[in-house]
Amino acid sequence: MASHQPYTGDILHLNVGGKRFSTSKQTLTLIPDTFFTALLSGRISSLRDEKGAIFIDRDPEIFSIILNYLRTREIDLHGTNIRTLRHEAEYYNIAPLVKRLILCEELTQSTCGDVLFYGYLPPPYVPVQDAPNSHYVETTAVHSVRPGSSIRLPDGENNENGGPHWPQHPPQIPPNPPYSRTQGHSRNSSLELRVSATYSRSSQDLRGLASRGHSRAASLDLRHVRNSSADLNKLFRNDIGLVFGNSGSTWADPLRVQIIKAHHNWIVVGYAHFIVSYRLKDSSGWQQVFTSPHIEQCIERIAINAKMGSGENSKMVAISYGSQVRLWGISDNGEKTNIGIFNLHVPVEYLFFIGSQLVALSSSGKLGVWHAMTQHWQTQDVMRIASFDTAGSILLLGCNNGCIYYIDMQKFPLRMKDNDLLVTELYRDPNNDPVTAISVYLTPKTNLCGNWIEIAYGTTSGAVRVIVQHPETVGHGPQLFQTFTVHQSPVTKVTLSEKYLVSVCCEYNHVRSWRVTRFRGMLSTQPGSTPEASFKIVSLEAVEPSISHATSNDCGPFGEQDDEQVFIQKVVPDADQLFVRLASNGKRVCVIKAVDGSTVSAFCVHECEGSSRMGSRPRRFIFTGHSNGSIQMWDLTTALDLAYKTTDLVGGPSPEELLQMLDQCDLSNSLCSTPCMSPLPSIAAAARLKSSNVAFLNQQDDRASSSS
Repeated sequence: MASHQPYTGDILHLNVGGKRFSTSKQTLTLIPDTFFTALLSGRISSLRDEKGAIFIDRDPEIFSIILNYLRTREIDLHGTNIRTLRHEAEYYNIAPLVKRLILCEELTQSTCGDVLFYGYLPPPYVPVQDAPNSHYVETTAVHSVRPGSSIRLPDGENNENGGPHWPQHPPQIPPNPPYSRTQGHSRNSSLELRVSATYSRSSQDLRGLASRGHSRAASLDLRHVRNSSADLNKLFRNDIGLVFGNSGSTWADPLRVQIIKAHHNWIVVGYAHFIVSYRLKDSSGWQQVFTSPHIEQCIERIAINAKMGSGENSKMVAISYGSQVRLWGISDNGEKTNIGIFNLHVPVEYLFFIGSQLVALSSSGKLGVWHAMTQHWQTQDVMRIASFDTAGSILLLGCNNGCIYYIDMQKFPLRMKDNDLLVTELYRDPNNDPVTAISVYLTPKTNLCGNWIEIAYGTTSGAVRVIVQHPETVGHGPQLFQTFTVHQSPVTKVTLSEKYLVSVCCEYNHVRSWRVTRFRGMLSTQPGSTPEASFKIVSLEAVEPSISHATSNDCGPFGEQDDEQVFIQKVVPDADQLFVRLASNGKRVCVIKAVDGSTVSAFCVHECEGSSRMGSRPRRFIFTGHSNGSIQMWDLTTALDLAYKTTDLVGGPSPEELLQMLDQCDLSNSLCSTPCMSPLPSIAAAARLKSSNVAFLNQQDDRASSSS
């Protein structure tokens, strides 16, 4: 080890990563307060090699660029990774060069977004919790509750008219919030937002927490502000654990967007303990219409129906947590009506509307239905459910016994007196394999009798089968049309559309697609299905203990069955970008990057109706929810139009893009996510993922796509 004596020679010899450089002391010390001035003044101890040259254990190629900058004050960025160069410039603490590189990076990133950026909804205020003994009666719909119904009245009491009492909720925007929300696209305001959100939980303790959080955040290196959201979140989560006496692992960030659901021109954004509804109007754009009261439990599911006619409850919004389902009606002017709280008695794993009926499902084999006309809630036991799909008024259930059942929801009100949902067996798998994915396609000639239907389904063995029921087979049930056995792992998703059959298995979301031929709208046996592509949608998703895996983001495919469908690929949990890819061949449509650098925590693909103006057409959007509570909107219709004009065959992230994202991801705390009711990946699969080569992780098999 060399002594801490200043170097007096005018010519200095350096050994950087094994490569020798010679320069003058004046060159290295012309910029003050750098690594080199500290080194040559003796403030930093150094090593010397066998020839007496000062040894610096850094990348010699990048150092040569930095040394040339010190000599000439010019920088050649041709063929240079700006991010890597900036990292080394920060290590050497060369402030003028760091500022220039930051500006170069900012040229490609804007808070106004690129051409696909469509809109921004700022984070909402978090509704405060109920006062301990403050209650009042809200407007409620008249319930026709038959004996045995599972409706629960809050507080266990009824009012004089037989309706339930509901707890009073203070105004959702506090007049004097304890911490003011930073306006605009502040890159460093996520900590303040989170402190404000949880203020009502323990104001005295959190005042101290906020001061600690602010002081600690100030000590962070905020030069990497685009990547600091996750670090601030972890910091705050740990401090919350100290306040409430736990590790913070079960604490849910109150402003992190958990779920986004959409229907027609309405979206519902789900946070940990409340939901917010927005609607799109022709000229005024997106408007916040409804904010729920604070929900003590963590919200796990959301369902919305924005087409219930006109009147007091023209829109319906439902949430679930545990086995509980809570339902509101919303009028056109935003006034809410509490419909009720229902109990499925088992965890609700899926919540959705079929027409005016709210359906809650559990894989254990329990099904609950609420009908808007009769105001009844009914539960019924069925087989253990592994997958489901809807078509019109029909609900299809793929079950663990290898059978596909269907329920005609139009007949549901007529069967109330018999307590029978009329569950009918439609088809049984030849090998009795559990049906883990299912997709139904109604051809344009499908009539109300439902005798013209096509169904694709996947099984635990990896088989993908297509069954059809055309007019000539009426009375015999669906007939097996075709079987594919290309997957070696359980199938998690399958989609049958007008032009393609797409399936996904749980091995790193491996996708296979086929082009289907049709004759007069029906699937044709000649020439039959043709292999189209094989690729992977690699996605590493962190598993939150406090949030069910079913609320995590599904990779797709998304889109109407008579139009082009897409996959949404979120590679790492803390990513601020999404890769949009065609479901048919895996080709990259675009990359969506958050305009404020915040983590994308949820997303939704939805087609909004066109305006009433002549010539207006529906447009598809991608709604992204972020860790700071904001909603950002992206024009998928324009992205697809631009993608069709290019011949670029790029698919998912390149090796360079993947490595850059993996640098920010802790693989030890990540798992491969799987969508819907699909089987979760095995522990062995997760271990293979962590130990495998990065090139294997990124293997997309796009060459198979292009060759076909």
